[in-house]
Amino acid sequence: PNAKMDDEAGSLDKLLELADRDEAAGLGDAPWPPHFRKMEGEAPRVAPSRAKGMKSSTTVSKKKPAKKTAGKTEASAKTTGRRSKMPLIVVANSPDKEAALAGLERWKQKNPKAASDLAVDDVLVDSMRGRSSTWTRIRVNLRNVPEKVRPKQETPDPDDDPTRAWREGLAKPR
Repeated sequence: PNAKMDDEAGSLDKLLELADRDEAAGLGDAPWPPHFRKMEGEAPRVAPSRAKGMKSSTTVSKKKPAKKTAGKTEASAKTTGRRSKMPLIVVANSPDKEAALAGLERWKQKNPKAASDLAVDDVLVDSMRGRSSTWTRIRVNLRNVPEKVRPKQETPDPDDDPTRAWREGLAKPR
């Protein structure tokens, strides 16, 4: 099938015109694989989930050496914890699902204004997996509750989190 391949040489002119039009319209190349050298004007090569906190730049950035600040580098001093996207509060933790659901009902009685604004999908009943059994965590998404009415995170009722002993054991100095 390749015998007559070189008999009719094609032209790259249309493809080059398309590349020029795309460049004029602001469309660059697709991202190159990480083992290629980064070209000037190339967008950052980063996964979209990690790009949220980055500033957009279209030039190749030159790394500055990190400054030392009280034994820590500047980069590690600026790290932040996980940022929540939704206003979630934990209402109940229990190995017994019925006890956790009863705790949710007590929370609704204690916070009637917030409970009236909840949608069906705002109550999250999670079956958490332990070493040999499951336990139930109930969270409430307060996205539909006005900020003035939103209750603060309190100690869950019931608060029978089976991972507490393990977590507190890790926190103790040895």
